[in-house]
Amino acid sequence: MHWAMVSGCKGSLAARMRDVARNAEFRPMKVFLSQQNYHVGNFEANTARILEALRQAEEMGADLAVFTELSVCGYPPRDFLEFGDFIRRCEEAVDEIRRHTSKVAAIIGAPARNPDPLGKDLFNAAWLLHEGEVKAVVHKTLLPTYDVFDEYRYFEPAFSWSVVPFKGHRIALTVCEDIWNLGDNPLYRICPMDRLIAQEPDLMVNISASPFDYDHDDDRKEVVRRNVLKYGLPMLYTNAVGSQTEIVFDGGSLVYDDAGRLVHELAYFREDSAMVDVSTLFVRKQGTVVEEPQPRDPARPVRNGDPSRIIEYLTGEHNIAQIHEALLLGIRDYFGKMGFRRAILGSSGGIDSAVTLALACEALGPEHVRAVLMPSPFSSSHSVDDAVALSRGLGNPYDIIPIEGPYEAMLQALSPVFGDMPFGIAEENVQSRIRGNLLMAIANKFGYILLNTSNKSELATGYGTLYGDMAGGLSVLGDLYKTQVYALAQHINRGGGCIPRNILEKAPSAELRPNQKDSDSLPDYPSLDRVLHHYIEGRMGPSEIVATGVDAGLVERVLRMVNANEYKRNQFCPVIRVSGKAFGVGRRLPIVARYLV
Repeated sequence: MHWAMVSGCKGSLAARMRDVARNAEFRPMKVFLSQQNYHVGNFEANTARILEALRQAEEMGADLAVFTELSVCGYPPRDFLEFGDFIRRCEEAVDEIRRHTSKVAAIIGAPARNPDPLGKDLFNAAWLLHEGEVKAVVHKTLLPTYDVFDEYRYFEPAFSWSVVPFKGHRIALTVCEDIWNLGDNPLYRICPMDRLIAQEPDLMVNISASPFDYDHDDDRKEVVRRNVLKYGLPMLYTNAVGSQTEIVFDGGSLVYDDAGRLVHELAYFREDSAMVDVSTLFVRKQGTVVEEPQPRDPARPVRNGDPSRIIEYLTGEHNIAQIHEALLLGIRDYFGKMGFRRAILGSSGGIDSAVTLALACEALGPEHVRAVLMPSPFSSSHSVDDAVALSRGLGNPYDIIPIEGPYEAMLQALSPVFGDMPFGIAEENVQSRIRGNLLMAIANKFGYILLNTSNKSELATGYGTLYGDMAGGLSVLGDLYKTQVYALAQHINRGGGCIPRNILEKAPSAELRPNQKDSDSLPDYPSLDRVLHHYIEGRMGPSEIVATGVDAGLVERVLRMVNANEYKRNQFCPVIRVSGKAFGVGRRLPIVARYLV
């Protein structure tokens, strides 16, 4: 960039930007936006997807096809980036795509080597390929390290910024986080668009891999709109779709005109594409930008509203509908990308296993999901009846394997050690671990993957048995509070599901001792979930939570349970992430700690 040359030009930058925008309006350019479901490390499949989209773009008369962040290798590749062979295969894929750009240009995402021995060896880059050549490589500047992100572990941030000329346009090309450094408390010291705007671009393009949570679609739209209004330029924004282990990408790619108005919005939770005539995005008259706020759906509770209404927000229909789609995508992609076909789970007749079973049947097909009912001496007859009714309604195979015999055998084997000690948690957990063993035995024998049925309220408070009901290959509900599980069950039933009414209405119980109820060990779930959300998602301290109107004793009790059970969660399986702070890779707390315990 040549700051001295810019500052010496006649006329204001704003006036020159208006001239650039007016001239750009008459330059024809058709852009094909493509959001695709990539598979980390599956270079052949990812490249084939990109080439197929290029073929479609050519048939539709596009000049440029825009893909998403790290589309060549899939996002997030994590420590695969430390393998030289992985980077070599990224480069081979880029080279293969380059050879197919004689007519239609492509903007793709892939790592790029850093030739400078100083700093990290790689950049997270956007590549412009055209006419069989690499026309430009733009490096990502802002490398997030919060929540599920760890990009500065691998990548060097950009240290120079240049617009990309193409078809008479001057494109400000950025990568994901580069457009998020807005607001009163920005996370980074550099804002790439502040550097690029001095070079008189007329169009912004951002390629992203922005994970789903049930707030993020609104956040994304607002960030894109604020960039458009700040810089006076239209934006094309592409976002990845698909699930990579625990992280779900929801797509929803966006096109905004230079007045800050939403022009195109691609589908959520599935692959989609759109053709955009860039000339239609320059709508300002005489340099005037008309702000047209796009208010949040008035029927949708506001995240940062009255803290006493947080349960209403968490269980709102808009959020629950999105969560439903995210969980289905998470299950399908976990099984499909791993090459698995069949799932198994323990069906207790309770709400958690019922919702997990319904989701698995919808995602994989009921014929591919096996439920195992394992009543103990303390199981109620209606629990077995409810579980049977559920499987019959869903049409999935099920087995009934009573555990009274194995349970008595275990107690007999332990009697020399336990002696005359009274019945307690050890005997309760023996039942849970017998069930876990049975499920894993069947899974091993027939090639099933065990789905875990624990919810976020239980995981937060340690209300689960290690190597028992906490076993599994994938946690479906581990990022949903219990109140959200009930709301999701109602949503599934409204959509034609068949979760029996008795499962929805009966008091939740682990049924590991006579007349047991969850309320014997935990606060009522609305009160519990309110405290948990403030602490986990809101990162509030005890006094801040009490200030929202919660009893101080309840707050102390709940936070002690959360922090005392970090060791359990550290051994838990991957959790499909649907909130802004899920248990797993995005929440890193020490196990051996004394805070609030």
